Amino acid sequence: MKQKVKVYSKMLFQLVRRLHTSPLCRAAESSLLAKLRKKTGYTIANCKKALEMHNNDSDKAESWLNEQAQAMGWAKATKLAGRTALQGLVAVRFDHGHGALVELNCETDFVAKNEKFHKMMEDATLACFKFAHTHLQGKGPITKMELDSEQLGNLTADGKKLSEILALFIGNVGENAVLRRAECWKANSDDVRIVAYTHPAPAAPAQYSAGKYGALLAYSQPADQEDVGRQLCQHVVGCDPKKIGNKDKDKPANNSDDETCLIYQDYLLDPSYTVEEILQKHKVQILDYVRFSCGELLESNMPGVEKQPLDTVQTLQ
Repeated sequence: MKQKVKVYSKMLFQLVRRLHTSPLCRAAESSLLAKLRKKTGYTIANCKKALEMHNNDSDKAESWLNEQAQAMGWAKATKLAGRTALQGLVAVRFDHGHGALVELNCETDFVAKNEKFHKMMEDATLACFKFAHTHLQGKGPITKMELDSEQLGNLTADGKKLSEILALFIGNVGENAVLRRAECWKANSDDVRIVAYTHPAPAAPAQYSAGKYGALLAYSQPADQEDVGRQLCQHVVGCDPKKIGNKDKDKPANNSDDETCLIYQDYLLDPSYTVEEILQKHKVQILDYVRFSCGELLESNMPGVEKQPLDTVQTLQ
């Protein structure tokens, strides 16, 4: 009797084994593996392990992979923190009265083209844009707040801190990435407009865009004039002025190519005019601007320069 039971058990085991190794079953498992690999971007070996551990439940396998990647990401973020990350993107999001300018860095241009990098860039910019809507209060024409890497990482997207999303990304790609800095602006009256621009620019004007260079610009202009805010912001990105300039205090440079005052620079879109002449023609007053160049060396990062606290909201008087 015992011998018959052993024979039946062996036959049953072989039957189950044949079922699980049949071409149809292998094809289903292969398809599941391929879908999980494509969805998560993790290695085939890790995806296969995750599916085996969770009886081919792709949702549970994906959650486990993300948990593992995030745990690895924190470790890798610490390990890779000292490695130079000067590639990446600068992105903007804005409406009439609010603006956000964000820089996200990585080690290589190849990673900067990764879809997940672009998604993280867009999430970070949207988080800053929402912050400008909900947290900025002050007097004067504009309220501004600069966010450093730590403050930026504490903002949330889809219920997670940006620092957690960044760690997951680092665990996935295996190279350093940094949420470097951000600017959040809010106009305090309808007379003040905020506009943004990046280079390369999108084919058509859009609220969100990303490139290697970007700027925010705040200005006022009568409603009956042609709106040239975007063009002026494009000039700031292209010509990199160091200050707006004051006719009573600043003198034009001897060589126009060396000019750093915005008002005295040749207008980018029509060099036969200076920016000052364009401002007068369209009755524009530039209140402030800020420009980011991806990977640029900041004074606050230079040896011997003390970093200023960034936890206060600045109001432009």
